[in-house]
Amino acid sequence: MPTQELISLELEKREILGKSVKNLRKQGIVPAVIHDHGKASNIVMGKYVDMLKVYRHAGKHHPVELTIGKEKYTALIKFAEFDPKHNQLNHIVFNAVNANQTVEAEVPVHLSQDIPAVKAGLLVIHQLDHILIEALPSKLIDEFIVDCDSLVEIGDKKTVADLIAPDGVTIITEPEHTIAIVEETKAQLSEESEEAEAETETDDAKEESKTEGSEK
Repeated sequence: MPTQELISLELEKREILGKSVKNLRKQGIVPAVIHDHGKASNIVMGKYVDMLKVYRHAGKHHPVELTIGKEKYTALIKFAEFDPKHNQLNHIVFNAVNANQTVEAEVPVHLSQDIPAVKAGLLVIHQLDHILIEALPSKLIDEFIVDCDSLVEIGDKKTVADLIAPDGVTIITEPEHTIAIVEETKAQLSEESEEAEAETETDDAKEESKTEGSEK
């Protein structure tokens, strides 16, 4: 279903550029930029706590209402850079969107609970955790929940083709992409390997016994 929740964020104009932005981060400020349909980019900044909260809440699929003084934008987060050492938010790039034009967005894909294959002791590999969709900003959705009741035996799988998009939403990701597939656990594979090895050794012993008997 389309999300109706409003996510808003207040930003300020930013004059500090280049390497000097390190000083902003030390002060608990995150630098950002807003791209606006071929117009000059708006260089901005915001409080770390507010920026991180919005990123976690909106991801790359939920419109954010941005306010910079008297200017207002509806935007999607295009990119968020994190410090790999401390996992701290370093920078955000916003893309301004038009309410009357469709936009592309990455939407998370989650598996339903109580998967039969998992209950049976098998392994379910979640191979695709985001898909690309297209919709008007007001029609964007927060997530897809995949019904996994049919994941029962080894080889059973769910693909993008199994997803049902709500009205106004187009799935761009190729339909043949696998979302989840049932496989054997490492322990099961190891057990099968040991059984196969034991059978081979038994066959070799029988063959060797026959050979010794014929030689006598």
